[in-house]
Amino acid sequence: MELGQLVFFVAAAESGSFSKTAAEHYVSHSTVSRSVSALEQELGTALFERGNRSLRLTPAGEKLLPRAKELLRLAEELRSVL
Repeated sequence: MELGQLVFFVAAAESGSFSKTAAEHYVSHSTVSRSVSALEQELGTALFERGNRSLRLTPAGEKLLPRAKELLRLAEELRSVL
């Protein structure tokens, strides 16, 4: 699990869109999609229900979201401390 994967996961969960996440982070849609898919594969569970132009968190995604935000907050805190 990489911090970048969590960044894309949180952004996609908040925006409800891989395309919006890609635009916000100046990367391609496929970069976001591959990153989230790799995270799902590593965790062994789907994090999003993918529909026509919509994303919704699965129960596993809902459990991960607050923890991912906390990990990203702690990583940022660590950067500022050092």
